[in-house]
Amino acid sequence: MPLALLALAVGAFGIGLTEFVIVGLMSGISHDLEVSIPTAGLLVSGYAAGVVVGAPLLTAAGTKAPRKTMLLTLMGIFVAGNLISALAPSYGLLMAGRVVASLTHGAFFGVGSVVAAGLVPEEKRARAVALMFAGLTLANVLGVPMGTALGQQLGWRSTFWAVTVIGLLALALIAALVPHQPADPSATLRGELKAFRNVQVWLALLVTALGFAAFFGIVTYVEPMMTTVAGFPTGAVPWLLVLFGSGLVVGNYVGGKAADRRLMPTLYTVLAGMAVLLVVFAHTLHSPVPAPVTLFVFGAVGFAITPTIQTRVMDEAVQAPALASAVNIAAFNLGNAVTAWVNGAAIDSGAGYTAPAWIGAVFAGAGLAAALLSGGLDRRRRKAVRVRPEAATGAEVGTGADPAPVLERC
Repeated sequence: MPLALLALAVGAFGIGLTEFVIVGLMSGISHDLEVSIPTAGLLVSGYAAGVVVGAPLLTAAGTKAPRKTMLLTLMGIFVAGNLISALAPSYGLLMAGRVVASLTHGAFFGVGSVVAAGLVPEEKRARAVALMFAGLTLANVLGVPMGTALGQQLGWRSTFWAVTVIGLLALALIAALVPHQPADPSATLRGELKAFRNVQVWLALLVTALGFAAFFGIVTYVEPMMTTVAGFPTGAVPWLLVLFGSGLVVGNYVGGKAADRRLMPTLYTVLAGMAVLLVVFAHTLHSPVPAPVTLFVFGAVGFAITPTIQTRVMDEAVQAPALASAVNIAAFNLGNAVTAWVNGAAIDSGAGYTAPAWIGAVFAGAGLAAALLSGGLDRRRRKAVRVRPEAATGAEVGTGADPAPVLERC
């Protein structure tokens, strides 16, 4: 694989670390800036909101920019946001720094996915995307525990200084290793938006939102689930998170490799596997022996959806792969926000900490239904090509997209 993928992975590592490490710094921030823990918790919500807003806006703004230039610009903004956070003398400025950094999140992964896919042959595209997202998984496995420990020892600002340095390293590596990929001179924002006339793009975004709603329901509440229900001591939580994160690494790699062979069957298998595993987890969660095993397997199966659905979106949005990929990251965060609200309401109502597993199974099942509907439209399109090739235009089957990429990859 090209060394340029290393540069993209380092950038992904820094962005993933910024998003998730804040959870381990809440107490220090609350004490230092004299705000309550729930108020400090809004730094997570503020980041997620910035991702949803920034993903389409920044990607659309860079429609005519060369992709390497776009990546360098995004990483520069990311560094600035973390620098503001590190220096912030008040809660308001810390929130501002978080939002500035978050604006680049979706656009970086969107543009980066297209760049990664363009660096390798067609049959290795999903694996290339998976290698970029490996930075995100490593941020969870290694970065968050290390960043949390650093913040606890030297103060929460030290963590943001460390992330700033990682951002500068990523900036240098992108400048040195990522080849120039010129923008399409005919590309316009209006033309890019036409990709969203394709119902398959919307179905892929729906699968993303539902699939990650199932996934993040467990991520958000893994600590109380494993301590309150499974009976683990609080001190075991970091090791359980490392175990879970190891599953993410495995799933990311296997999912990318499987998606390169058979994309849609991989997507069906992952979503069905998530639904089944969540039902199993609701039962194994009551025992300290099978609970962590199920947690690891769920992490592996659940995160296999990442390179799979990201590649699916790029295949369907052939007119605007970067914009659609960025919007897909926004859908990822939308699923995160929705499941946090739904599961929180269920737990508050007395459903207990097994509720996220049951609710997640419903989300995964709904995602599978959307994926099967999408696959059905693919089969209809293939049939139209066989029976009457000249009729196999996107307009006649209601998608508005060139069928060629999907016909080759499903």
